[in-house]
Amino acid sequence: MTWKDALGDRVPDDLGREIDTYENQMALKRQGKIDDKVFAETRLRRGAYGQRYDNGQRNDGTGVKPLPFPSNGQTKGPDTVWDAPGMQRIKIPFGGLTTDQMETLAELAEDYSDRVVHITTRQDIQLHYVHIDDTPDLMRRLAAVGITTREACGNTVRNVTACPIAGVCRDEAFDVTPYAQASMRFLLGHPDAQDFGRKFKVAFSGCRQHACGLVNMHDFGAIGVTKEVDGMTQRGFEVYVGGGLGAVPHEAKLFEPFMAEDEILPTLQAMSRVFARLGEKKNRARARIKFLVAQLGLEEFRRLVREERAALPGDDRWTGYLDDLPAYGEQPLKTGQALGDEAGSPAFQAWARTNVYHQRQPGYVTATVSLPLGDLSSDQLRRLADVARRFVGDTVRATVEQNIVLRWVRESDLPALHREFDAIGLARPGAESIADITACPGTDTCKLGIASSRGLAAELERRLADQLGTMDESVRRLRLKVSGCFNSCGQHHISDLGFYGVSRHVGGHVVPHFQVVLGGKWVDNGGAYGLAIGAVPSKNIPEVVRRITDRYVAERDGAESFYAFTTRVGKRALRDMLDDLMAVPAHEVDASYYRDWGDPREFGIGDMGIGECAGEVVSLTEFDLAGAESQIFEGQLQLEEGNFERADALAYGAMLQAARGLIKTEDIDISDDTDEIVTQFRRRFFDTQIFFDRFAGGKFAQYLFRRHERNTPAEGADTARQLIEEAQLFVEATHACQARLAAQPVVMPPPLDATPAAGRRS
Repeated sequence: MTWKDALGDRVPDDLGREIDTYENQMALKRQGKIDDKVFAETRLRRGAYGQRYDNGQRNDGTGVKPLPFPSNGQTKGPDTVWDAPGMQRIKIPFGGLTTDQMETLAELAEDYSDRVVHITTRQDIQLHYVHIDDTPDLMRRLAAVGITTREACGNTVRNVTACPIAGVCRDEAFDVTPYAQASMRFLLGHPDAQDFGRKFKVAFSGCRQHACGLVNMHDFGAIGVTKEVDGMTQRGFEVYVGGGLGAVPHEAKLFEPFMAEDEILPTLQAMSRVFARLGEKKNRARARIKFLVAQLGLEEFRRLVREERAALPGDDRWTGYLDDLPAYGEQPLKTGQALGDEAGSPAFQAWARTNVYHQRQPGYVTATVSLPLGDLSSDQLRRLADVARRFVGDTVRATVEQNIVLRWVRESDLPALHREFDAIGLARPGAESIADITACPGTDTCKLGIASSRGLAAELERRLADQLGTMDESVRRLRLKVSGCFNSCGQHHISDLGFYGVSRHVGGHVVPHFQVVLGGKWVDNGGAYGLAIGAVPSKNIPEVVRRITDRYVAERDGAESFYAFTTRVGKRALRDMLDDLMAVPAHEVDASYYRDWGDPREFGIGDMGIGECAGEVVSLTEFDLAGAESQIFEGQLQLEEGNFERADALAYGAMLQAARGLIKTEDIDISDDTDEIVTQFRRRFFDTQIFFDRFAGGKFAQYLFRRHERNTPAEGADTARQLIEEAQLFVEATHACQARLAAQPVVMPPPLDATPAAGRRS
């Protein structure tokens, strides 16, 4: 029995159809019937990401382990093989997890991966070394517990993040969780969010001063605020746009100081439309909203979004969820109770000092599970689900610092909870301390990785954890973050001490280095970005950390923050104290400098490849044509099984989808009404002869018209078979027409007036 059969109606219909389409596209790819570029983006939009694994090893936080996966000649370095084992990213909106979902994730890590579950800096889950053939079943098993991988990667709206203590935070204006959830549901698969040149990231925070939401590093960031209107407290958001890290970080700009709660979703839709219409499509390095805002200027960008918003037709989904807000809220499993006088063991006390947050609700705390490198084993996750079920129910969230928090812990249960964590190896103290290091995958699995971010982070965590008990409190509170390259997936730009991987050539050898980044500001939602002050050999980075933190303790002015300290002392003075650490001894003097952390091989960058973070820019028409071919393929299968009516319906649907995709080159807002599609196709492409083949004329268009006029399904094999063949020819003709249109000069749409403009789309 297949997983599709076994799960049955446990998989929601919409997700089931999406997965079936993807599975058909995989089959077509193996037959060479889908373009490589199109399939790359379509798999990315399902979270299936090409990873690096040809180094044959992975750093699991305790050391380097060889990989048990034979490559069979399939590598992920400079030459990517599309069906080699890769990474599966799984969307976890606002990091919220149920215990059933945690158990399913544990099972999937065992069945399809390396038994390691990785928490990302966007509150996602990643499984590595997953073969693409396994991804449809993996997706079905996730869908059965309410999780999707759709639009986890690619040129889409990525996972919507939010503060992991939203709803229990002592400083928040209100709980932003339902707004984050509504945004995710509204934007997932939304037609106005499918034609981006790059990704679009959204975040929510309940307050300005903390960093839990990291609003300032997002394309769209919203901070919960309130104001009094006619004696009533009204909820809204302080909205920021154009933020982002990456190679060129941009601080977000204030878009609106108070946006009423009912305007969040329509504004997101309007902004998506502006980004799709005017955002860069050819140069991926400049295809984010931050560059569009910089190009247009904030005022013009704001004007365009507001103009687009005014032209949008109403949508009940914009405000439908607001009616449920009064009833929204997590319910604690147990009645709150203070801890009392129980001191607990020294290990418990050390853990409680760093890993426990006292909620605004009396008698309750949030407990953080600090994960080395953001990893935990499948067995640990399964046992953690059991602990959560007994202590807090389904109030578990992943964090942007690659940890997991259990909310609504009864304070008096803390000693028992700590014992349970200790039994499964998850009682590490030092959460949100300098020893709780954020690190991207780096050279372990990312094709863009230059230096081993995980190897360096593991070494620093080991050294710093041993010092936590005697460390000055001012140093203990610092954030340390590591990226394997300049793209800032490890958030190095907004940390107190940040590092990103680079390389240097010395005496004919390549030496792993890290740029030292100082001046970032973790608080205030990622309030300031640091600058690189110099590249230091990887082997000397631990000494860099020691020297800088020692100087901070020695020269700190009262309660001066690290950000204020680095600003006062100056980057030049701090760089001068690192000059001697930048020197690299000759290879024959000390060969260890020429190896990366945890890697016995001599360092090199020959296994780097083209990263898939940005994806390819693929038009909506290309997606529709790929979907049409998928329907034809499914129709062939139905024909073989004797389901003639179903085969006929799929062939007809394929022609409609292809026609609709072609119409989108002129009108992105074409409806899915069949009569409207056929009418618009006839008017725009048949009557004008744009669709006509050089030799066949309008012959292939007649296949669609005849089936539409018939309006009854086929009753026999011959009729169904004929329509499938005609549908294939129609789709081929649509491909040819789309290619001819793409070769013509692009005509930009005119400015918006009262209604959405219709014009040639690129």
